[in-house]
Amino acid sequence: MLSVVIPTLNAEAELPRALAALADAREAGLLEEVLVVDGGSGDGTAALARAGGAAVLTAPPGRGRQLARGGEAAQGEWLLFLHADTTPAAGWAAEAARFMATPGNAERAAAFRFALDDASPGARRLERLVALRCRWLALPYGDQGLLISRRLYERLGGFRALPLMEDVDLARRLGRRRLCLLQTPAVTSAARYRRAGYLARSLRNAACLGLYLLGVPAATVARLYG
Repeated sequence: MLSVVIPTLNAEAELPRALAALADAREAGLLEEVLVVDGGSGDGTAALARAGGAAVLTAPPGRGRQLARGGEAAQGEWLLFLHADTTPAAGWAAEAARFMATPGNAERAAAFRFALDDASPGARRLERLVALRCRWLALPYGDQGLLISRRLYERLGGFRALPLMEDVDLARRLGRRRLCLLQTPAVTSAARYRRAGYLARSLRNAACLGLYLLGVPAATVARLYG
């Protein structure tokens, strides 16, 4: 059985789509629970989460802290960590179920294929670059989701309360041999790329990743990230 953990902060515009995408898993009897871990939203996020069948927890703002809180509270044998503005595409539940049922995969984790809800050439270029990053560096980001057995998650120490790069930190502890990339896309909002520009946003993300991999503390990187 699967527990889905979604960190939120003023996510009322995006959260309903993410919750609706979980219907496949619920209908298949795969879903144990959905936990929305809210970081202090001032909008209708919590009410929407409850209306969508999720339990609402609270944690200090920051995805690392919120994800860690959800991981501690989750009851399922498997955990899926999902961003509020990320929607797994149709068929994700069947592929996730196959992954969970495959012998040996309790010692592995899986991420979805990165996709954006934008038809522009910039979005397609970024999707290709992310695919290369995942192939070469084995570093999926949180907007690709993370499917992992509770046993492996706890043995790795779970998400750390980092202000940024909590997803990269956990992916590095997993390592290439324990990471699988699924075929199903997880479609993420491209709003932040459209606001900042694809090139500028991508260069900033790459710079922050490079600094973190060079040993710059996550708190310092977070200040540069803005």
